[in-house]
Amino acid sequence: MSRCFALVPAAGSGSRAGQAMPKQYVPIAGRPLIAHTLTALWAVNEVQQTLVVLAPGDNRFLAACPDFQGWTAACGGATRAASVLAGLAALRERGAVEQDWVLVHDAARCLIRPVWVQQLIAACRDDAVGGLLALPVADTLKRADDGQRVTMTLDRAGAWAAQTPQMFRLGLLERALNEAGDAVTDEASAIERLGLRPRLVRAPLENFKVTLAEDFQLAETLLRGRRDDDAYR
Repeated sequence: MSRCFALVPAAGSGSRAGQAMPKQYVPIAGRPLIAHTLTALWAVNEVQQTLVVLAPGDNRFLAACPDFQGWTAACGGATRAASVLAGLAALRERGAVEQDWVLVHDAARCLIRPVWVQQLIAACRDDAVGGLLALPVADTLKRADDGQRVTMTLDRAGAWAAQTPQMFRLGLLERALNEAGDAVTDEASAIERLGLRPRLVRAPLENFKVTLAEDFQLAETLLRGRRDDDAYR
């Protein structure tokens, strides 16, 4: 049976977050942001192992996550796609094969719950393509010009906001990213360029990506609002 591996790209600087350090190491609810992410992934029984892709020379991770029992690889690139590709190669070096599933998850989605990951795995494990967590778009969408003035209203019918994890077989994802290059900002986009249609698995808005300065306080509030015995379920 094909195994499942989690791959967490954590080589970015998070410049939009306006923090004094890479955002994955900013403390939230008493722990570095990335520690919440990895604890949740560790609680998913279906995941064989988790690999964190770090920037070369990153000396913060061990201090941030001293109890982490997964794998690390200091092979991060200048883009997300480059980091994920390097991470796939690192998984191969550790024994992963073509047909194994890889769940790529943003380090900055620190409110992920194991049950959402399990729902994704259940929905995609027998799928020919794979899929991703996502949320149907409820707001009216506007396109703007450089001056932040509306140029048009977009049709939101059938529109979904992509989240992570995004789950695809190692060999397929590797081929898709090699062909797409750095033009894509998520794994599903690369898969789509091959003419394939990833499955969308609904997840809540709570699985948002901490990106801007104001997102940290929201994540802090939500994490502290979880009951201790429910924090990673």
